[in-house]
Amino acid sequence: MERWRLIDLDRAEPLIAQTFYEAVALAVDRGISQDTLLLCQPSSPYVCLGFHQELEREIDVGYCEKLGLPIIRRSQGGGATYLDSDQIFYQVVASKGSSVIPTRVEELFKRVLGATVYVYRKLGLPAEFKPINDVIVEGRKISGNGAGLMGSALILVGNIILDLDYDSMSRVLKVPSEKFRDKMAKSMREWVTSLKKELGTVPKVDEVKGLLKEAFEEVLEVKLERAEPSEDEWRIWEEEVKPKHLSEEWLQMGGGKSLGEGRRAVKIAGDVHVVEVDHKARKLIRVRAEFRGDEILDLSLTGDFFMIPEEAALHLQDALKGARLERSELDQRVEKFFKESKVQIPGMHPKDFVEAILKLKETVHT
Repeated sequence: MERWRLIDLDRAEPLIAQTFYEAVALAVDRGISQDTLLLCQPSSPYVCLGFHQELEREIDVGYCEKLGLPIIRRSQGGGATYLDSDQIFYQVVASKGSSVIPTRVEELFKRVLGATVYVYRKLGLPAEFKPINDVIVEGRKISGNGAGLMGSALILVGNIILDLDYDSMSRVLKVPSEKFRDKMAKSMREWVTSLKKELGTVPKVDEVKGLLKEAFEEVLEVKLERAEPSEDEWRIWEEEVKPKHLSEEWLQMGGGKSLGEGRRAVKIAGDVHVVEVDHKARKLIRVRAEFRGDEILDLSLTGDFFMIPEEAALHLQDALKGARLERSELDQRVEKFFKESKVQIPGMHPKDFVEAILKLKETVHT
């Protein structure tokens, strides 16, 4: 039986709650820390942005600044969200050599989220795993999860939702109109739930954490031993992780500012266009491109999809530069990229990116 550390960061300030596991992952990758389960709660609210998302497109930055809400870009994919102390985070960090952690992302979610299901069922809810990365109760989402890779360290992060502030969840997001926001908030109330909403009360945090320890030991068949973060991990966080997440470059990555509402296709000169399109597969793919005639000159791929490793999206962009906006050529380039790189896109298919890019041509000729 593998022996893992159990680190409880308790109520941690947002940057630590959201990013300290990266320091642990770097330490595991470098062979100076063992596999670890971290637990924590944010001590105050903040807004979290997905790795591939565009800050100005997804978040009402002015509103967040007015309220003093920090905005933190995470190192995994997925969508933007509001987080606070009414969630208990679990963060799994394991080496690829672990015998209990699958390396395929779909299998990783299925195995590890068995622990999340276990906790909710122990608390009296008929929880189920829903591929790719959700846990649901009677069709309503009750846990959000993401996965990633840092060197040789596999990461899975997720939450047990004690309660939800639906108004804040909808208010921090950038939307085209208040009617849209009202509809979004109504939809959230219908399709996202919490322990308080389902049970009428919030269980004690210590009880939930005890169940998480029990669940991960049962589901992963490991022995969790309580520990504190090492000096090496705090040093890595202070010197490498913290500066990255506080940098404007990290926060603004992913394509920068939106072209603006109603300006999805702009003719620059002659047959040169800048175009932005959205394509909804299992996850959103947003494509922004500059092209001349049918030739792609520059390309940006953002959205709430997962791509493992995350930086592979940049390599896919490079592989598509110079391609013509023709299905056969795009099929060939995309298929070659995924075959050679062995990149994972859980819940999606390479052809989803082809369909998204082909919408560029449709937009200009509409």
